[in-house]
Amino acid sequence: MPATDAATFSVNDAANAGVNDDTDATQPSTRPSTPPSRLGRLLFSGTLIYMAVDGFVNNEKRVDVAREKGVPVPDVAVPFATGMLLVANLGVLCWKFPKAAAGATIVFFCSTTPIIHDFWNMEGAERQGNRINFCKNVALLGAALVLLREASTETEVRIEEDD
Repeated sequence: MPATDAATFSVNDAANAGVNDDTDATQPSTRPSTPPSRLGRLLFSGTLIYMAVDGFVNNEKRVDVAREKGVPVPDVAVPFATGMLLVANLGVLCWKFPKAAAGATIVFFCSTTPIIHDFWNMEGAERQGNRINFCKNVALLGAALVLLREASTETEVRIEEDD
């Protein structure tokens, strides 16, 4: 593959391999290396930054919920997770250290969602409310995975262009 084509081959190409029988994952993408939509990042990160700020304001309530769920050292774990969510989404919003920022957001959702929103252990209205919050968090996790892929693609292109 010529050097210019190697610079445009991305993680996206490999991730989409086999999705459409007409595509060939060995062929480079012509997709430019640009950050994801500013508006999309603002909507995603702005919401999560708001959630983190609200988490700090209501820290005691969240610590109590975590304690009830059996989270170890909730007095430390809850503010740490909340701070990680805040810093990570400032990174996503500004597209600074995007792989680390998206990765930290993924860690947040993977670690908190099944513990805090364990709707399968609940009944009635509590079960329904937590099922909705669980599903919302899974959707946000999916968006964070897309951002991680975008950040990885951008980094790959930049590294190969430097070669």
